[in-house]
Amino acid sequence: MDMSNLDSTHHFDVVIVGSGGAGLSLALSLPSHYKIAILAKSSLTEASTFYAQGGVAAVLDKTDSIQQHIDDTMIAGAHLCELDAVKQTVEGGRPSVNFLLKHGVEFTLDEDDQLHLTREGGHSQRRIIHAADATGKAISTTLVQRAKEASNLTIFENFIAIDIITLHKLGHIQQDNRAVGLYVLDEQNEKVHTFLAPFIALACGGAMKAYLYTSNPDIATGDGIAMAYRAGCRVANMEFNQFHPTCLYHPQARSFLITEAMRGEGAYLRLPDGERFMLRFDERAE
Repeated sequence: MDMSNLDSTHHFDVVIVGSGGAGLSLALSLPSHYKIAILAKSSLTEASTFYAQGGVAAVLDKTDSIQQHIDDTMIAGAHLCELDAVKQTVEGGRPSVNFLLKHGVEFTLDEDDQLHLTREGGHSQRRIIHAADATGKAISTTLVQRAKEASNLTIFENFIAIDIITLHKLGHIQQDNRAVGLYVLDEQNEKVHTFLAPFIALACGGAMKAYLYTSNPDIATGDGIAMAYRAGCRVANMEFNQFHPTCLYHPQARSFLITEAMRGEGAYLRLPDGERFMLRFDERAE
């Protein structure tokens, strides 16, 4: 789509900021009569989802259970996790996998044509559904294709959300504050657009590119968190950043993720001289 001649003000029922798994899944789950805008900061697939390798955790095996998955998660999170959030996430695992299957994501199957389950760090059971070793790419490309096929979705690539428009920012101080839209930069045409909508969803990931060494893409700069905070939302637990524990390091190139499934299947971490070192820090080692 040629964006250079677009009007600078757009009206939608819903504006979704972010084109990763969360944003695209939401767009495809909403009623088809909603007029929805998807704002992608870069290209449509340039999101953390695309780079995820290992897989999706869900309780599918009959020897596994929701409670076991909850227990594993709480232990991995040093019991600092919000139990209600853990329960909701774990219980949503199977429906989420079914959603992805419905939309055509091709996960790896075993010899019986059932979903192949592997194991990753922190899991006591095999519950990782995967698409070879490029699960995120399979999910991202499939959902992108479905989004392009949906007539009620309008996709804006290289559109960077700058700030949320609220009633209080517009001077309506006497009214209850609420979001009514966004200011968005069309990077290619160097033009700021106004997107107005009664519903705004921030699905733009974390802020891990604040750190030098990370497996996240360059767009992971915490824009959504900052916009939400400026709009009056409460922000909590900012100290809990997730670093993927294994990357391929190269001094002249960006770090490259090595899947957790390697350790889940028994791989060891060693020093250059071959010595294992994780047992110094935790009895669970790798």
